[in-house]
Amino acid sequence: MTASSAARSTPNSTSNNASSTSHTSHTSQTSHITGSTASRDEADGGDRLPPARFAFDARTWKEVAHLLLNLPEALTGFVYVSLWLYAGVLTSLTVIGLPLLAVGLMGARALGRLERRRARALLGLRIEEPSRLSRQQRGRGFFPWLWTTLKDPVAWRTTLYGFIRLPWGILTFVLTLCLLFVGWPLLGHVARGMTNLDRAMVRGLLSPSSELERRIAELEQDRGVVVDTAAADLRRIERDLHDGAQARLVALAMGLGLAKEKVLEDPEAAARMVDEAHGEVKLALQELRDLARGIHPAVLTDRGLDAALSSVAARCTVPVSVSVDLAERPAPAIEGIAYFTVSELLQNISKHSRARTAEVELWRKDRRLLIQVRDDGRGGASTDSGTGLAGLAERLGSVDGLFEVDSPPGGPTVVTAELPWRERTAG
Repeated sequence: MTASSAARSTPNSTSNNASSTSHTSHTSQTSHITGSTASRDEADGGDRLPPARFAFDARTWKEVAHLLLNLPEALTGFVYVSLWLYAGVLTSLTVIGLPLLAVGLMGARALGRLERRRARALLGLRIEEPSRLSRQQRGRGFFPWLWTTLKDPVAWRTTLYGFIRLPWGILTFVLTLCLLFVGWPLLGHVARGMTNLDRAMVRGLLSPSSELERRIAELEQDRGVVVDTAAADLRRIERDLHDGAQARLVALAMGLGLAKEKVLEDPEAAARMVDEAHGEVKLALQELRDLARGIHPAVLTDRGLDAALSSVAARCTVPVSVSVDLAERPAPAIEGIAYFTVSELLQNISKHSRARTAEVELWRKDRRLLIQVRDDGRGGASTDSGTGLAGLAERLGSVDGLFEVDSPPGGPTVVTAELPWRERTAG
């Protein structure tokens, strides 16, 4: 029984060993095939090409896009400039000619702004935006605006830019398009050269005016403001003399003449007339003192800003505290402007603010004289055209000063003014 069992187990063992050997052989063969496949893959991976990509970088493509956009931009600018300039020149002898030119120049400024943005986005060229024409530069009224706009150098340079861009835009568009298809190796170098010329044109014609040119324009405007202010002050003095002191002196002369005639006939009536004339003399003297104070008060010349502003604050209908922190006195012209600025601000507080209290502070910081006037009134003050605050802003601007108003509805109102500090000469 044991022998037969052994005999039966021997064939089974032999078959199992055969199957195991067959499985091992199959496994080794599979491993050999897999290894050879991996070796082929590794060999193929070493010779694999990199992914396809464009040869130019992003900056070169931006330059190419800028050159291709030159043609539509140049056509638009040339057509616009030609239309308004041709129409404006033809109608310049009529009523609508010069206004048409002014409106066209304003549109040219807008085109220049768009072109600067395009150069900034595609060429990486950052050009500062020219300063807008301020309210002082434009002036008040139609004719000052018209004259200032027609003299605008930024708009005229943009007009020239629109004229000369058309042939350049056609050349750059055609050459770039041809090189894009048939001259690929040269495209990057040619695009860089042409965009450098574009950068030069943008810098030369679309950049802001030079600092000297801007300063000359500001000085011309400031000179006009000074002349207008002086003329207005002379007219005010003449009007005050004619309507005030002169009228009282005429009435005084007539009263004294009548009293002279009645001295012998009616001494009592003559005495009453003399008393009335004496009262008129006092009123005339008071008006003359007020007029002299409005021109240049004697206390300002003798004792400076502290005493002069304290005198102005005492006449204000609102309680005013004055603080003047100045170790020395500025030049007479700056001192006079500071005095009249505070005086007019206190007059505005008396008339319009409905304030309960007000404060005036003056101090020096480096080379500037700072003035601050505050009140707790109803607010709403502004430097809109036609107000007294606008005149103050112009007067301070004529001497390189600044004028700011912070006056929300409901108050409080804070007015800050700055004047350049100029030393007082010994004389």
